[in-house]
Amino acid sequence: MPTARTWREYPQRYRYEAAVCKKCNKWHFPPRPVCDACKGEEFETKAMRRTGKILSHTVIRVPPAPFKDQAPYAMAVIEMDDGPRITTQVVDCGDGSLKIGQKVKLEFRRIYDDSEAGSINYGYKAVPA
Repeated sequence: MPTARTWREYPQRYRYEAAVCKKCNKWHFPPRPVCDACKGEEFETKAMRRTGKILSHTVIRVPPAPFKDQAPYAMAVIEMDDGPRITTQVVDCGDGSLKIGQKVKLEFRRIYDDSEAGSINYGYKAVPA
């Protein structure tokens, strides 16, 4: 059975939903209660475009327990075309092939298993565009 946190994150994980401030039009992902640009508190929910570019990246060689079977893997800070910045795993790329400014797109993928008998968590990962 999914955890409460997993249920709360469904709109972001599955539909790439962001909160857009009605006052200044800044996109926030994940959504937040107060805009960090203008302190506005009214938002509209919109689906993000699934494309962006890499701002920074690294390779994780000693991962946390849920990701030990995936190491080594690439992580990147990505600026989405709509404006929000996200940190996510980058897959389907060879070691050393990621570049700053490289275009990527988000895909729906398996993130990790909760435990040997637990649920499988799905969400977004980036792939080279």
